[in-house]
Amino acid sequence: MFEFINDEDERGQVGIGTLIVFIAMVLVAAIAAGVLINTAGFLQSKGAATGEEASAQVSNRIDVVSAYGNVTGEQVDYVNLTVRQAAGADNINLSKSTIQWIGPDKATTLTHDTLANATGGNSKDNFNTTSVKGDTDVVLVQQSDRIQVTMHSDTLTGNLSAGDEVQLTLTTQYGSKTSYWANVPESLKDKNAVKL
Repeated sequence: MFEFINDEDERGQVGIGTLIVFIAMVLVAAIAAGVLINTAGFLQSKGAATGEEASAQVSNRIDVVSAYGNVTGEQVDYVNLTVRQAAGADNINLSKSTIQWIGPDKATTLTHDTLANATGGNSKDNFNTTSVKGDTDVVLVQQSDRIQVTMHSDTLTGNLSAGDEVQLTLTTQYGSKTSYWANVPESLKDKNAVKL
């Protein structure tokens, strides 16, 4: 059953073979442990980054404080939104934000137009911003800051008529979205501005 090795030379060779196998097993275990530690570290950092991005999408939102439309000839020729940071939001740069306009007869995505701020105009498929309260007309730094966002409906879909409805979705640079429905009142007669 058991074989006894009596020759001293053969006993030494068996011991060296066992030592080599043992060292090989230790090396394999060390390499496997290193791979596992690296993978765990990578997954932890990836999970932390994903968690931060998801948190930013939820908390870094814009709140619409008020909305009104300018009335010219019984039609709304531009839409103004007054916006602020949502509670707990970081700085929101409106020049890196977009607004999706789904109007009576057109859907488009609007981007910030810095030229419109400088000239007072507004080119097609753009919006411009003006500071109402705060130090800048582009970045919402504090929750008390207010910025007016202006979209010219006459360059987008033509002027809005009585009873028209526009869905506006404001998306920040963090990816968080805020939807607002702008409803034109049923009568615009003898009005210069209307609440939307």
